[in-house]
Amino acid sequence: MRVLPVGTEGLLIEVDSAAEVAALHAELLRRRDAGELGGVRELVPAARTVLLDGVREPEALAARIPRWRVPALAETEGPLVTVPVRYDGPDLEGVARAWGVAAPEVADLIGDIVFRVAFCGFAPGFGYLTGLPAHLRLPRRATPRTAVPAGSLALAGEYAGVYPRSSPGGWQLVGTTDAVLWDPAREPAALFAPGVRVRFTRVGP
Repeated sequence: MRVLPVGTEGLLIEVDSAAEVAALHAELLRRRDAGELGGVRELVPAARTVLLDGVREPEALAARIPRWRVPALAETEGPLVTVPVRYDGPDLEGVARAWGVAAPEVADLIGDIVFRVAFCGFAPGFGYLTGLPAHLRLPRRATPRTAVPAGSLALAGEYAGVYPRSSPGGWQLVGTTDAVLWDPAREPAALFAPGVRVRFTRVGP
C-alpha cells in the first residue's frame, strides 16, 4: 500500500488488486461513518486506487492509514441488485465458443456469479463489475463498435458492465436489459455504486 498526497486536501491510496480496493473502500466508509476521517468529502475508488478528497490533516492521516487492519470484504457484504437480462447480444455465440459451451449456457455461467461494482466511470451510471473467474475473461473486440445500444450487457478482461446509454465500445456484447442504469430524477441516480453486488437473471427464451 502506498499513500500519496494529492493537492492540499487529497490523498491517493494505491493497492495491488481490485479485491484490495473493495476492502479498503469499505473500511474507509466505515471509518468515515464513525467520524474517524475528519472532513473527508469524497471517497472515489478506481481499478487499483482510492482517492480521498477534503482531508483536513492529510499528513497525519497518511501516516495512520498503512497501520490499519483492513479486513477482506465478505462475499455477502453490500446491497444486492438483481438485473434481468435477455441473452440476445451479437457476440453471444463467439463468447460461448471461447468458453467452450453452448450459447444458452452463457446465461447460466453469468447467472451463477455475484458481481461487485468495483468503481464507476466512462459514462454516468456505468459500473465496472468484478467477479468473473480467470477462465471466463475475454479480450476486447479487435474492432470497437461505433454505437453500442443502451442496456447492453458486456464483458471485457476481468470486468462486466452494462452500457447506460448508446455509445462507442469494444466490449463483448452478450445480452440486453431494460433496467435504467442512470436516472437523475431517482435517488440515488445510479443503479450501480461501488460496493453494490449485482446478479444477472435470464428473462425471455
